[in-house]
Amino acid sequence: MTVREVATEAYREALPVLAVSAVGGLFAGVVLGGMEAELAEIPGLLLLVPALLATRGNVYGSLGARLASALHQGLVEPRFDAGDERLRAAVTAALANGLVVSAFAATAGFALLAALGRPHASLGTLVGIALLAGLVSGVLLTVAVVGVVFLGYRRGLNPDTLAGPVVTTTGDVVGVATLLVAARIVLAMGGG
Repeated sequence: MTVREVATEAYREALPVLAVSAVGGLFAGVVLGGMEAELAEIPGLLLLVPALLATRGNVYGSLGARLASALHQGLVEPRFDAGDERLRAAVTAALANGLVVSAFAATAGFALLAALGRPHASLGTLVGIALLAGLVSGVLLTVAVVGVVFLGYRRGLNPDTLAGPVVTTTGDVVGVATLLVAARIVLAMGGG
């Protein structure tokens, strides 16, 4: 293949996904803008937003890259098979890492706000919101990443091209939405 052909193929695969990614980012911003009440009622919640969104991209981007590499090497088949030890291990590691990082981000955020003398919700409230949002978003992101990477691969697309934008967009949209739902659940349970 010539350089031009490689570039044309890369743009053909990536541009539609990147366009969807831009729209998804705007949607995540709209959801975040609608969280004014929760942000006001739970001091420190806004601090969690960038930390939790970044960690979704890092953790589930690694899952997408791991799956893409395994597909290229023929180590996994492009279908969801709960009996596939490699797939199960990759998914389990991603979910566990997502929860650990969520708890760490909430704890570090709480400690930082306390050290700076800034208003903050209780540690239990921030950790509870982060863990609940981390679990739900983790499950949804796992389904999205595995589905898109496998489906794209079966259709002849490069999963490496798909994984990054899908994780970024889905992570932002799902991350903000699950953070909002988790905050509302914790508030309804008397946290804050």
